Amino acid sequence: MKSPYVTELEPNKVITTSFLVQAKEIRQKKSGEYYLSLMLGDRTGELDARMFDNVADVLDAFDRDDFVQVKGLMQVFHNRPQLTIHKLRLMHESEVDYTDYFPASKRDPEEMWRELRGIVAGIGNPHLKALLEAVLDDPDIAWRYRRAPAAKQIHHAFLGGLIEHVLSVCALARMNGPHYPNIDLDLLLTGAILHDVGKIYELNYERGFSYSNEGQLIGHIQIGLRIVGDKLRGLPDFPPLLRTLLEHMILSHHGKLEFGSPKVPHFPEALLLHYLDDMDSKMECMRAQLEKDRQVEGCFTSYSPALERCALKKDKFLNPPRVEPAPKPSAHPAPAAAPSAAPSAPSPRPPERPLFAPPTSAFADKLKQALAPAPAKQET
Repeated sequence: MKSPYVTELEPNKVITTSFLVQAKEIRQKKSGEYYLSLMLGDRTGELDARMFDNVADVLDAFDRDDFVQVKGLMQVFHNRPQLTIHKLRLMHESEVDYTDYFPASKRDPEEMWRELRGIVAGIGNPHLKALLEAVLDDPDIAWRYRRAPAAKQIHHAFLGGLIEHVLSVCALARMNGPHYPNIDLDLLLTGAILHDVGKIYELNYERGFSYSNEGQLIGHIQIGLRIVGDKLRGLPDFPPLLRTLLEHMILSHHGKLEFGSPKVPHFPEALLLHYLDDMDSKMECMRAQLEKDRQVEGCFTSYSPALERCALKKDKFLNPPRVEPAPKPSAHPAPAAAPSAAPSAPSPRPPERPLFAPPTSAFADKLKQALAPAPAKQET
């Protein structure tokens, strides 16, 4: 087991540990020399890193998605932790325990799989149930469905994230669907289980999270439609109109054209699926933003492009760190004690002058005389 993890690092300390290289950039200083800008990570989070010295020795020694051992100084730069690397080496595969570097769901994937199959077993519509069983009985789909993340970065970006997200949307569907009498709960649950199934092939998650070639070229919505179409070939009695409704739910679950949906939702189950999917992804995005934020000071996280806002650290806001007030300097500091043993006689106190006493000076006397009223003239 590696140690320390990202969340255990403390500022102003020299550390030696290992990371997965999530991003690597070669940049140039004003002097013309090169330095490395890296994003390193493990299962607990990400860390910004820079290497300024001896860059030529390691420039071509490693790449993105490699595992490296580093020694460097942890610092705080622009209110965020940053590692200045002094030494770096590429790690051999035999030194790596993959569970140390890839974030994963806190839930057991087999337990989540049993929960999902239980939901499918409870579907009342025989056609929808048969389609779901055909999809989940496929060994390759079943293995990938338990392991795939739900996204590369935005939400549920960890191993097992897809099935955790789907189970959460199914739970929301069961709570909200019965509230509206015109909702077909079987159709809504089927849409929830299949809406992101294309992500099992859209993303690479063997060594870091990235888009596959198929994901870049087609995307998970079209891949999901392909999976459904392949399984429907073995179900010739599946109603064509029901198929159209299900395909529309997959096509429209992003809700808006500018969000990647080829269609906007046009019937209640499709619209409700979009809002439940969006709510669950946004709530998970905010949870992750609060949990992984590395801002050292303040009660707000850094800006989240996905949420288009900063998130408030509620506990830190309600319980701010207590700051002891600095002692106030005395207005009349006591004079230093005289070295002589005999106490000196107190100096005579000057007579007190009234706060608004008239000024006393030769100029004041002349001014008073000039302003005095002239005596009345006597008539002869």
